[in-house]
Amino acid sequence: MACTLPAMTALGQGDRDFLAALPSDYQANELSPSALSSDRPAPFVRALPPAPASLRDTLDAVRDAPVAPADIWAARQWLNAMEPRLARYVPEAQRRRALLGRIHHEARLAGLAPELVLAVIQVESAFQAEAVSSAGAVGLMQIMPFWVRELGLPADDLKDPHRNLRYGCTILAHYLAVERGDLTRALARYNGSLGKTWYPERVMRALANRWSTQDASRATAGR
Repeated sequence: MACTLPAMTALGQGDRDFLAALPSDYQANELSPSALSSDRPAPFVRALPPAPASLRDTLDAVRDAPVAPADIWAARQWLNAMEPRLARYVPEAQRRRALLGRIHHEARLAGLAPELVLAVIQVESAFQAEAVSSAGAVGLMQIMPFWVRELGLPADDLKDPHRNLRYGCTILAHYLAVERGDLTRALARYNGSLGKTWYPERVMRALANRWSTQDASRATAGR
C-alpha cells in the first residue's frame, strides 16, 4: 500500500509550534532551489533503486504532538551548533539557518536524527538543491522521480528543498523500519546498494567527521 506525504501547507499543531519557535530570520519562502545552489556543476550521485512492488505503510505514525519547551530549546541549541559546520556548503547565513531549521523539522517528523540527514545530504548532493545525477535522481537527498508516483502528487517539484527533504526523510525512515533499525542496511537500501557497505561507510564518515554531536550515535530520534 502506498503512503501519502503530508502536505507542506497542512502543518499539524506540533509543526506550527516548532516553526514558530525558530528565530525570526527563518522564513519558509526564502528557501528556494536557486538560493541553495551554487555555480558549481552538480556532482555525480548514485541513483536510488527501482520502486518496490509495494511500499508498506510504515510512516502513518508521523507525530502531531505539541513540541515540549525542552525540545524547542534543544532545537535552538542544535541550530547554533550546526550553523558554522554548514557554512562551507551554504555560505549565506540566513538561508543556511533556514535550511537547518527545515532539516531538523523534517527529521523530527520522520523519527530520524537530524545529524544523520545532514550526512546523507552531504554525500548525496553536497547541499546542491538543483543537483541531478546521470540516472535522474534529483535535489538535496537525490530522490528518483518514481517516488512522486509512490508517495506524493504529480505537481511535486523535487528541486524544492522543502519537498525534497520530506521525500528523503520519509524514504529513509521507511527503510529503517523495513530493516528493523539496522542503519547500515537501511542506508544501503536508500542508495540501491543493498549487500554492500561502501555507501553506509561514506555516510557514517561524514556523520563522524562533520555533523556528530553527543547524541548523534543514535540513528533515530525517539524511535
